[in-house]
Amino acid sequence: MFTPISYEDILYFKSIVNNRCFIDDESKFIYSKDETEDISILPEVVLKPETTEEIASIMRYCNKQKIAVTPSGARTGLSGGAIPLHNGVAMSMEKFNRILEIDEKNNQVITEPGVITQVLQDAVKEKGLFYPPDPASKGSCFIGGNVSENSGGPKAVKYGVTNEYVLNLEVVLPNGEIIWTGANVLKNATGYNLTQLITGSEGTLAVITKIVLKLIPHPTHDLLMLVPFYDAEKACEAVSEIFRAGITPSGLEFMERDALVWTQEFLNDTSIHVGEDHAAHLLIEVDGFNPDILMNDCAKITEVLEMFETDEILFADSKAQKDTLWKLRRSVGEAVKGTSIYKEEDTVVPRFELPTLLHHIKRIGTNYGFKSVCYGHAGDGNLHVNIIKGELSNTQWNDELPIAIRELFQEVVKLGGTISGEHGIGLVQKPYMDIAFSETSLNLMRSIKSVFDPNGILNPGKIF
Repeated sequence: MFTPISYEDILYFKSIVNNRCFIDDESKFIYSKDETEDISILPEVVLKPETTEEIASIMRYCNKQKIAVTPSGARTGLSGGAIPLHNGVAMSMEKFNRILEIDEKNNQVITEPGVITQVLQDAVKEKGLFYPPDPASKGSCFIGGNVSENSGGPKAVKYGVTNEYVLNLEVVLPNGEIIWTGANVLKNATGYNLTQLITGSEGTLAVITKIVLKLIPHPTHDLLMLVPFYDAEKACEAVSEIFRAGITPSGLEFMERDALVWTQEFLNDTSIHVGEDHAAHLLIEVDGFNPDILMNDCAKITEVLEMFETDEILFADSKAQKDTLWKLRRSVGEAVKGTSIYKEEDTVVPRFELPTLLHHIKRIGTNYGFKSVCYGHAGDGNLHVNIIKGELSNTQWNDELPIAIRELFQEVVKLGGTISGEHGIGLVQKPYMDIAFSETSLNLMRSIKSVFDPNGILNPGKIF
């Protein structure tokens, strides 16, 4: 289907990017994988363009020659989106690493896609502005990858996910044409919304080269509490009760006991007490501009929690303690990965259904003999399910586990949810897309892909 890269192709690429064309084994291995399990597929060449025009030239050539191109960011993804499934070109966006303009008059920022998300957040914070989406990998992931995956994070419960902040995109189409998808305005009813279509398309429709983001004033105060529960399903029940009491936290995270304990061991930090009878914890944050209102919110949350059996609530009383709690939460995924071979599923349901979802996860685990460690953005109904290989045989892991995952996703959809909340479909979730969508819906998506990319060269093998 795709043309192998020849010596003549390499010469052409070198004429475009000069000494930023790599065919050595070490470079190819680095760009063969992301953070998805242990999957690694080597590209034939790694290119590191610096300008939109260079990308346009590369795409125009590859489209004509039928060479597969996989955009590559910081490679922190968990669905295999950056893995070059059909070899070809791994096109790194790391040279696109400039914040081009912080527009304080309009509360906007124009950035290239290779800027680290936290670097962007810190830069706008210096101006008193806030870009809220904050995936766990914000210290290493690129903003372009966040746009491609429509990333979320803990702040999404109050402030929304990436697509709610993307106003306009400069992109290169697979045929090498350069377009802007929209306008730098807050309202836009002019034709189809190409900006939102590209956002979350996982690098399958176009290569993003510039991003215009909406910003908001940065909150000046926040309060944080850690709540131990004796029953994990009751912790899930408490989530919807907090919202029903009229409170919208800026973060509401769920962590099963093993998630927190494994992370403490991974970080060698046991400063937070975890009791033997603690089944799960909720990490709850409120933020805003008025400390009195935040204290009142915490009082209301405490009243809600009195409906449940909890141990003593920890109120973080310093920035250092807040940082410790958030570091623990953001390090869970890395800690689980460092502890065992695992698979992570990114389920999401209406938040009231979280207890039922957790029940199904444990029931299915018992039926198929696997252990799971769950954590996630409970305020969004987004639960990350880490399935631990443990003592499972290779037959159970490779043959029976996909059946169990399919059963889990079927239960998720029955509850009104879907199979990915923020990690995307990429390579590893595509066998389950038929659970979430009818064939008619899938064919519409395939048709959109074919309009943008009739030769199918851009990030091939993902989503479908």
